[in-house]
Amino acid sequence: MKAGKATTTSNKAATHDTTMPLLDSMYSEFKDLSKKKPDTAVSKSKINIANRLLARVRTILNDEESIDFLDLLDEDDVPQVSDVTLILSQYVAAMEAFHKKYHGWDGSEYRWFT
Repeated sequence: MKAGKATTTSNKAATHDTTMPLLDSMYSEFKDLSKKKPDTAVSKSKINIANRLLARVRTILNDEESIDFLDLLDEDDVPQVSDVTLILSQYVAAMEAFHKKYHGWDGSEYRWFT
């Protein structure tokens, strides 16, 4: 193990590997929509889909300092596409920081430090 590298659980590492591609894809879709129509309201079904993914992501980040700045989408407020894009960008940044903190080269391979 690389000296000084923080460790996480293998469950969180596996969940990160599962959810990060989904989060990246969702962020990319909303970012494209935001360029075309940033003030369009997001449907409740899309908010529910996003919140289901974000809730899972929050289980990975629950011990990180960034969790204090990450909110779920409020379906009662009917957020605009630009709002959702901003929130998703914060989750993507937090997940990338998580990866950088707990994943790396151990001298023979790249891996999670668990």
